[in-house]
Amino acid sequence: MTCVDKSEPGVTVWQMAAEEHLANPAGVIQGGFLAAFADSAMATATVTNLQGRRAYTANTELKISYLKAAPVGSPLTCTARVIGGGQRVTFVEAEITDGAGRLIAKASSTYLLTPRD
Repeated sequence: MTCVDKSEPGVTVWQMAAEEHLANPAGVIQGGFLAAFADSAMATATVTNLQGRRAYTANTELKISYLKAAPVGSPLTCTARVIGGGQRVTFVEAEITDGAGRLIAKASSTYLLTPRD
């Protein structure tokens, strides 16, 4: 997984190759790897949204809906966007698409923000 864009506060774009070692016995990318991919993008979006504040972020819940199988060999892109929150929590959504731009999964998460020095 590689973060390829975090230039806009609260938005990140990540890319990942859907390699064979990430596949389940059915030959498609295992859902846990897609969830980790979405979590990485959403956590980074949360951090970029702090805009100078210093805080630890902790994922308090994550929901993911798998809409289409991610075949081995397809480049995957995850775009995460902060959609709301305040001083203590941030709400984030993400979409994972394949190389043809088809929507593979949608995720949402809540991150707890704990101030740090």
